[in-house]
Parts: sequence; structure tokens; C-alpha cells
Amino acid sequence: MEALTSGKKSAQLKREILRRYMFNGGESIADLSRDLGLSVPTLTKIVGELIDEDLVINLGKQGATGGRRPSIYGVNPSAGYFMGVDIKRDVIVLGIINFRGDMVISRQYDFHIVNTRQSFDELCNLISQFIATSRIRREKLLAIGINLSGRVNPETGYSYSYFFFDEKPLTTVLEERLGCRVYIENDSRAMTYGEYVYGIGNGEQNMIFLNLSWGFGIGMIIGGQLHYGKSGFSGEYGHFPFFDNEIICSCGKRGCLETEVSGWAAHRQFIEKLKQGNISMLSKQFESGKQITLADILDVLAKEDMLAIEVMEQIGSSLGRAIAGLINMFNPEVVVLGGTLCEAKDYLLLPIKSAINKYALNFVSKDTAIKVSKLGETAGLVGICAITRNKMLGL
Repeated sequence: MEALTSGKKSAQLKREILRRYMFNGGESIADLSRDLGLSVPTLTKIVGELIDEDLVINLGKQGATGGRRPSIYGVNPSAGYFMGVDIKRDVIVLGIINFRGDMVISRQYDFHIVNTRQSFDELCNLISQFIATSRIRREKLLAIGINLSGRVNPETGYSYSYFFFDEKPLTTVLEERLGCRVYIENDSRAMTYGEYVYGIGNGEQNMIFLNLSWGFGIGMIIGGQLHYGKSGFSGEYGHFPFFDNEIICSCGKRGCLETEVSGWAAHRQFIEKLKQGNISMLSKQFESGKQITLADILDVLAKEDMLAIEVMEQIGSSLGRAIAGLINMFNPEVVVLGGTLCEAKDYLLLPIKSAINKYALNFVSKDTAIKVSKLGETAGLVGICAITRNKMLGL
């Protein structure tokens, strides 16, 4: 990969050709010449060098029958591999994509992340175990990307929500443990990028993705680019001071949007209503002292439990009002809803749309589509794999 990391003009051209092959599937040299404005001999030389470096292969002659068919070139799928690690609340999902971007293996393990060295060691052990059983040669694994919730600065490699034990960046500590290049990313941004490239992004220049999981975060595509902000902390909309309540948020402040619009807010509200004597399909389970999970609530919601419907409609109404503010501010082409709470489907979506109609400016919101994630729970893994490949190759 040394030929791709130098600052030479030829290296930049090689990266551009690889980027086109990765996103277009493959092109002829004549196509490259036309689109890049360079001569056929120059591009023949550059593509030849990429073939010698084992990064590009000849896909054969393609095109209509009759006449001389051009050779099509594309990336070599086995040139290298990139690993993604998507850490959720109670599970960890690991996957490896090939050089072309195809997911070749993925697995899920039980894992509850906490901010301790023991949890960090467990994470490293799970990653090493997955690599060892993946049948991917270690020297072919070019980089690992890891999603973390909360405050993550991908540029400096620091995470301030998890594993901030040493003065060294978390990426440096992980590289020392894993023996491989490591990148970290905020989970909501990774989900955003996965949905933008492989889901329902559809080439829009401005997209907002809402990660409605146990917590609440957003990711933004602005001008066709993933938006990070000055210090890499953009997207903390869940900690916008939205409510006049005394509920302490996970960030330590009161009245954050996340206190009323998130998975833990839905769980808290549901339990509070059970304590007040409201009836639900889960009443017996609650009275017996057994734990009620968010998954339990979503399960009875699908069975038309009235208490679960009431809670979800309240969350949807508050969320719709918050989305209206985003629409008025950013005027995006599309707002995408993702994360665990999207299992609520119309019980969440209908009150969201009703509140948007009520609070958003009509001339601003009329061109904004509200959609549910196409990738679902895989958005984070797909996104972090793609981001890791792009960063490693300088794309």
C-alpha cells in the first residue's frame, strides 16, 4: 500500500482510480480517459502499475456484441481486508470486508461494554479471537475500525466516553494490543455513512441519520461529506437541552433530549407507568419481580399492547418536534430513522410525521423525505468497515 500513501501526483491518481473502481464496479481505460481528462497511454501505464501491485485485475472484455469490446478493470477483491467492530449495548458485531467492499464474514457475541480495563481486555480478546478464526491471513488484514458511542475524536484517536485510561490515544493502545492499524469512530456517524453509501442515501447531498437505540445520537451528511465538526464531536443532538425536567441524563446534565427520546427513556417511562398501576401484557412479569427489557417492550408493542403503544406515541411526538427543528435548520433531502426503536414501525413513525407537520416550516419541510433505515441493525458494521477502508487507502 506504500504506492497509495505517498504525496506524489501518481499516487493521488491511483487513489482516484481505485475509488472509481470501488464505487462503480469497474471501468475501461477509455472510460477513465474520458472522465478524468487524461490520455489513454498515461492511464494504461497507471492501471498497469496497479495490476503489478496486485490492487487491480482485468475483469475481462465486456459490452455489446459486435465490434471490438474493451477490457474492463476493477479492484482485486483479495488485495487486502478491512475489519469492522460495532459495539452495541449488550452485543458486539464483528465483520470483515474484502478490498472490493464485500462482507466476507461476520459474527455476533454477547458483550456489555463498561468503562473498565477488564472490559477493554475482553474487547481485545474478542477481536483477536475473531481474527484467528476468520481464515484471513494476518498480513492481509490492513486495518480495524471500531465503533464507540459518545464522544469520539477519530482524528486524534481519543475516546472520552470509554477506555480513557492513559495519556496515549485509544487507537495507539489498541494498535499495540492487536498488532494492526486501528481507527475509532462514533457509532451514529458510522451508521450514517453505512446508510448513505449502501442503504437509502441514494446520492443525496444532505442527509440526517437518527440513531434511536438505547441512547440517541445523529449523524450528518452535508454537501455529500460526513460531517465531523471542529473537534470530531458533531452529532450529540441527544444532549440538546430540550426539556424542562429534572431527569439526569447519562452526560450528567438535566433536561437533555435523550431523557425523553431514546431507548432508555422508553424503558423508564414504561416501568414508571407500570408502577402507577397501568395494565400491560407485561404486568405479571413486572409484579413477579422479573426484569423487563426494552426488547420485551418492543415485543408486546408488536402485539398491540396499549401501554407500549402509549409510550411509543409519546416518544414519537417528542421526537417529531425535535426533527422539525433539524429540518428547519438544515433543510436536508432526507431524514433517516435507524436503531433499535425503529422496530416500533408506524407506532413511532406516525406521531413523528404528525409532529413534523405541526412544528416544521412547510416551505422547508415539503422537500424532506422521512425514511426508515434500509440496513437496520447492520448499518453500523457496514459503515465502520467502509470508513476504515477509505481512511486506510486515503480515499
